[in-house]
Amino acid sequence: MAAANPKEYSDIELVNRCRNGDEMAFSQLVQRYQRKVYTIALGMVKNPDDAMDIAQEGFVKVHRYIGNFQGSSSFYTWLYRIVVNLCIDHLRKNGRYASDEYDERTHNREGGQGRGVLSSNLGNNPSANLGRKELAAYLQRAIEDLPPYHRAVILMREIEGMSYSDMADTLNISKGTVMSRLHHARQKLQAALQLYLEGDLSVD
Repeated sequence: MAAANPKEYSDIELVNRCRNGDEMAFSQLVQRYQRKVYTIALGMVKNPDDAMDIAQEGFVKVHRYIGNFQGSSSFYTWLYRIVVNLCIDHLRKNGRYASDEYDERTHNREGGQGRGVLSSNLGNNPSANLGRKELAAYLQRAIEDLPPYHRAVILMREIEGMSYSDMADTLNISKGTVMSRLHHARQKLQAALQLYLEGDLSVD
């Protein structure tokens, strides 16, 4: 009977094989997620070389601590958490971790879920229909200017399409805190984009 193709194994099967010392199983996990991991890191640190280093360090940590994976969340959620934490540590060390304190409780009064920034009514503004490349560049810069914990939730929700529960598991915070951070991050992006659409700011 032919041996099963490692590509056909589920994540948890590969994890279990890794725990038993199967290096091919680990290589398969790397192949399965290396592009996503690099994309996550690049979205956070905005430097290709740093993102590559973080991606590699993330997989080193996975290999080292694979025995600690409990299976209460998906392997990808666990991996995502490792990479985001590495990104935040990197930004802290390089002095790019902006401090921005706010009251987490305000989101309950203001409606924490809100509308997605990328699907807001800005798309109906005639100004937004002109120079979309410029608008996209400005949006990217506005995301880069967010504190890392706000940038992380925007990337997870708007780009990765993660659920609130998965985001909470990934960041090891409550679902309410996820919603609050997302609400504040969206407010900041909406304010920045409004300035752009009113002509007060432009892309360099």
